Amino acid sequence: MKLTVVSAGLSTPSSTRLLADRLADAARDELADQGHTVSIEIVELRALAADIAHHFVTGFAPPRLAAAIDAVTGADGLIAVTPVFTASYSGLFKSFFDVIAPDALTGQPALVAATGGTARHSLVLEHALRPLFAYLRAAVVPTAVYAASEDWGSGGDEYTDGLPGRIRRAGGELAALMVARPQRAEPEDDITALERQLADLRFD
Repeated sequence: MKLTVVSAGLSTPSSTRLLADRLADAARDELADQGHTVSIEIVELRALAADIAHHFVTGFAPPRLAAAIDAVTGADGLIAVTPVFTASYSGLFKSFFDVIAPDALTGQPALVAATGGTARHSLVLEHALRPLFAYLRAAVVPTAVYAASEDWGSGGDEYTDGLPGRIRRAGGELAALMVARPQRAEPEDDITALERQLADLRFD
């Protein structure tokens, strides 16, 4: 199975990338427990900012951006993590998904997450991220993960799961959707397609 992780963090090191990595590890561990192997590809949008702008101006994706788009649209599962800017996802995050065809993520299992300085922005998951991926027709898991600065190292309390618990639950939900999704058949090459058409012909 292929799992693609999109991180829109701008700094190095980045709490956004850290959250993305932990979510990917949780999904991979759950899949491994079920006997599945998974390859993980990380797409760092910070390195693609100029290519994304170029695509908007010319209508053509440079090679690195085209490879990133293929990694996202061809994956069995997607994790998308953004920092919160002005109470929503970052412009870089939105711009990347703007260059993906609206139906390219149809039915794809997806986990959305965000990072911010304060818990007051946690509703960004529901009023911005979830509607975006609903528009793209992805199958978003029930648990979205928000990590404020104070969440790192927090174990939660009797009423609320801490960040590690939410990460594990979200990773498990993504793994379950990836396993349940029918595997897509490899596309036929031209010769195989022609042979199939000839075999279907009737000469009576």
